[in-house]
Amino acid sequence: MRAIMPGDRIAVVHERLTEIAGSEHVVEQLAATWPKVEVHAPIARAEGIPAGLTDPPITTPLNRAYRLLGERSYAPLLPLMPWAFRRMPLRDAAAVVVSHHAFATQAVLATDAPVIAYVHSPARWAWDPSLRAGEGGGASGAAILSALSVVARRCEVDAAPRLHTVLANSSAVAARIREHWDRDAIVVHPPVDLDGFTPDPAVPREDFYLLAGRLVPYKRPDLAIAAAARADARLVVAGDGRAMQQCRELAGPKTTFLGRVSHDTLLNLHRSARAVLMPGIEDFGIVPVEAMATGTPVIALGEGGALDTVVPGSTGQLIEPGTDDEVVERLAGALRDFTVDDYDRTEIRAWAERFRRERFREQMREVVGAAI
Repeated sequence: MRAIMPGDRIAVVHERLTEIAGSEHVVEQLAATWPKVEVHAPIARAEGIPAGLTDPPITTPLNRAYRLLGERSYAPLLPLMPWAFRRMPLRDAAAVVVSHHAFATQAVLATDAPVIAYVHSPARWAWDPSLRAGEGGGASGAAILSALSVVARRCEVDAAPRLHTVLANSSAVAARIREHWDRDAIVVHPPVDLDGFTPDPAVPREDFYLLAGRLVPYKRPDLAIAAAARADARLVVAGDGRAMQQCRELAGPKTTFLGRVSHDTLLNLHRSARAVLMPGIEDFGIVPVEAMATGTPVIALGEGGALDTVVPGSTGQLIEPGTDDEVVERLAGALRDFTVDDYDRTEIRAWAERFRRERFREQMREVVGAAI
């Protein structure tokens, strides 16, 4: 391992910068980790670039085509993604850090420098057919994803042995990488803005549960909403997305939809909720950690990233997986029986500290330094 020198250029390659979600905040923190960083993405738009990413992406080879599509859907461009990553100008980089969802590891073919893959997940839609519907631009997008699944799997498998180091954002993702890529991965949890989510003991607990984040099918907001209706529990939903209509149809009389809310409103909701719900299988799951950073416990499905973030009996509860109806019934039971006074805000916050941004940057500096 050696220290990164002032003249070393670190290239950060991301799948796409079209909306701001958890992986875009990872890119934002990667760009802040070293003195000289260039960010590359096949497509980008202003709404998808985090505020902390002060310099625009260097390479956006498919942006002209993306604009011709009206920036409505990136799905028609997916067949061109492997080509775009393979032709990125990465030759002069001291190291390349790839933020991978589907095709980004193809950047390993554009450089002789060591490539470190930070894997949010192997392409979920490529390996799990049940996830293709509703992803990437409706019915037409789902059809393209289905046709591309064989190509995506082959791209991932072919690139895997060329990668210098493989990182996973959770133990669950590391297991998928082992299964699909035949590579061992080091778990480096993603960075969470703990300074933006803090406890306030002066804020009283209120009699409601919180469901926060994007309302998209794979996050299974429908299960939380159905469970709240079955338990006759008050639920506040802060977020929006293409599953909104389905959620409204399932909602009981005690469910309130706020849509997208400001950070201050979200912070107050986290602080005052009895618990925050995570009903789907997340690769990692930023929202539960944000909740725990405010000292609020989490009730989550016991699969995926929740196994790394939620400590049963200490920072929340894990619901046993099962069929949809079984999960709804178990979650409804948890809502009926939940006692928030069993949880200590200070203890929950102390656990959340391990997901701090500074720790992520320190781990990434160590990994990249060891690769150079």
